[in-house]
Amino acid sequence: MVGRRFDHRLVLLAVVAAPLCAASAPQPPGAIVQLGADVAQGRPLALHIGGRVVTNGTAPDMRYQRQWPGTYLEARFRGPAVDLAVGPGDVSLRITVDGRAPIALVRPAAARYRIAAPGTGDHRIRIDVVSESQAGPTSFGGLFAPPGTTPLAPPPPRRRQIEFIGDSHTVGYGNTATTTDCTQDQVWATTDTPHGPAGITAAHYDADYQINAISGRGIVRNYDGFAAPTMPQAYPYALLDGKTPERSTGWHPQVVVFALGTNDFSTKLKSGERWATRDALHADYERTYAAFVRQARQRYPGAFVLLWATDLANGEIAREASRVAANLRQAGDRRVAFVEVDGLHFTGCHSHPDLADDRTIAATLERVIDAQPRVWDRHK
Repeated sequence: MVGRRFDHRLVLLAVVAAPLCAASAPQPPGAIVQLGADVAQGRPLALHIGGRVVTNGTAPDMRYQRQWPGTYLEARFRGPAVDLAVGPGDVSLRITVDGRAPIALVRPAAARYRIAAPGTGDHRIRIDVVSESQAGPTSFGGLFAPPGTTPLAPPPPRRRQIEFIGDSHTVGYGNTATTTDCTQDQVWATTDTPHGPAGITAAHYDADYQINAISGRGIVRNYDGFAAPTMPQAYPYALLDGKTPERSTGWHPQVVVFALGTNDFSTKLKSGERWATRDALHADYERTYAAFVRQARQRYPGAFVLLWATDLANGEIAREASRVAANLRQAGDRRVAFVEVDGLHFTGCHSHPDLADDRTIAATLERVIDAQPRVWDRHK
């Protein structure tokens, strides 16, 4: 699936209200029905998982717990259907079988769901988490083969890997909205991380990806100075709990993309914040951001590191981020670069980038990445 692009046609299905009992008739391709408690669990499918996930073997519907955005599961099976176990927590899912039009499953109850496949042959399924989950982690029990279905080996990991570290612009905050005036529930419902700049860029390169981003967070200062862990403080953890350490295995991205600073600088300093002047905030940001990038360099020594920023806040965000990249290069890191993205329309929720903007951002990132020699040849 090199150069795959997302299909924006969503099949919005209402999950069958009455649970499906063991004797129910087969469903048409693309149908999703909730299974009753009397339906036995089938054999588990081996999964290829993208994003930070904590494996917990104690509860059947909570085997895989996640909270960072952009998580995805991929698997293969032979047969007419496959079962998905969803645990507690509000989540919006996009389910794709064999590259057909995606199916939306929004805020499903904790249960198992049967997904009908088009025919009885070999199939590939992908489940994308579309929504942001700052309020709490969500979980999956996995994918299972009901009677008549055979688990197959999962899709292999992709050779290319990209990690994205950022804020709401990376999350895809409210990017599908038709108005900038949104309630918090509307923000949640219109956020589409796979169609944000990270998902689009990764799709362009047919790359596996992690999206380690939190709306509202900054390098040293969160939006309007609100109290919460900043991105460098939250980053070491697999969940947003500040205690579950991140332990991804087999993760060696050739490209790491940072986009941080919008929340540090988009609002005025208030009385009581620890920076007496804007210059003091600048100095703290530049120092802390550089240290954060150096930590990534230690973790991924061969990666190309790209910092980007918009031209918001009268250019303050881009100026500061560019200084960080310049200082790192002056200190000897020649595999770091900065690019400013302008010409955006910001018609998403609360004047965030919209889908067209996300495509512009992704195209800009792709141009810079493509200009790097042998960027995908580095694995460690």
